Amino acid sequence: MGFETVIVILLVFALYLAFASIKTVPQGQNWLVEQFGKYTKTLQPGLAFLTPFVERVTYKISMQEIVLDVPSQQVITRDNTQVTADGVVYYQVINAAQAAYEVQNLKYAIINLAQTNLRTVIGSMDLDEVLSKRDFINERLLQVVDAATSPWGVKVTRIEIKDLSPPKDIIDAMGRQMKAERDKRAEILQAEGEKQGAILRAEGGKQSAILDAEGRREAAFRDAEARERSADAEAKATQVVSAAIAGGNVNALNYFIGQKYVEALKAIASAPNQKIIMMPLEASGVIGSIAGVAELARESFAKK
Repeated sequence: MGFETVIVILLVFALYLAFASIKTVPQGQNWLVEQFGKYTKTLQPGLAFLTPFVERVTYKISMQEIVLDVPSQQVITRDNTQVTADGVVYYQVINAAQAAYEVQNLKYAIINLAQTNLRTVIGSMDLDEVLSKRDFINERLLQVVDAATSPWGVKVTRIEIKDLSPPKDIIDAMGRQMKAERDKRAEILQAEGEKQGAILRAEGGKQSAILDAEGRREAAFRDAEARERSADAEAKATQVVSAAIAGGNVNALNYFIGQKYVEALKAIASAPNQKIIMMPLEASGVIGSIAGVAELARESFAKK
C-alpha cells in the first residue's frame, strides 16, 4: 500500500468524522443525545456538534401539536344504555426527554388513557345527559388526561368527542318521543290561541254592550230633555193663552184650539194603517181658528 493510498484513506476517514459530528436539527424537533447509552443532552433546532463514536442521536421528538384519533368503542351509561363513542386528542410535547424516557410508546399510552377515561365519564351519566352535555364530557376528559400525561412531558390541549351513537331502537324511541312532544306543544299552542280568541271576543262583546248601554242612556237622557223642554213650552203656551182669555181676548182661545185641531188631523193622517181619510170636517171652525191667528198677529204688530 503506497503512501498516497494512506493519505486518501485518512482524508476519507476525516470527512466521515466531520459529517458524523455535525448535525442539523430541523425546526419543530428536538433530538436526544446519549453517551454510551446514557442520556446526556437535548439538541435544539439548528447546527449541533457531536463527538463521533461517543455520542449518538437516539430519539427525534416532534415538538409540534399532534392529533390522535381515539378509536370507536362501546360504552354503557349509568341507566344501562349502550352507546358508541369515539373522539380526537390534541397534544404537544413540552419536554422531549420525559416523552422519550418516562413512557414507552407515547401515542399508544395517550389513546388508551383517553379511552378508559371516556368510559369512566360517560358511565357516570345518564343517556340524556351524555347526548346533551358534550362540552362537559370534553372538559372533564381534558382535565383528567392532561393531569395523567403531565409526568410524560406532554400537554394535552384539547379532547373532542366526534361521535355518540345510541342503538337504533333507542334512536327510534327518541324520534317518537320528540314527535309526541312536538304534537303536544302544537296542541297547547292551538288551545292557547283559542283561549285568547275567546277572551278577545268576550272583551269585544263586553265593550260593545257597554257602548250600546251608554248610547241608550244618552238617547234616553236626550229624549227626556226634549220632552221636558216640550212640556215647558206647552205650559208656557197654555199660560199665555190663559192670560189672553182672562184679558178678554177670544182670538187666543181660537188660535189654541185651531193648533190642537191641526195637530190631531196631522196625527190621524200619518198613521201607518190609514191610507184614505173620509170624515166630515167643519171647515168654518178651522177657518175661524185661522182668522183668530191672523187677528193675534195684527194685534202683535200693532203693539210694536
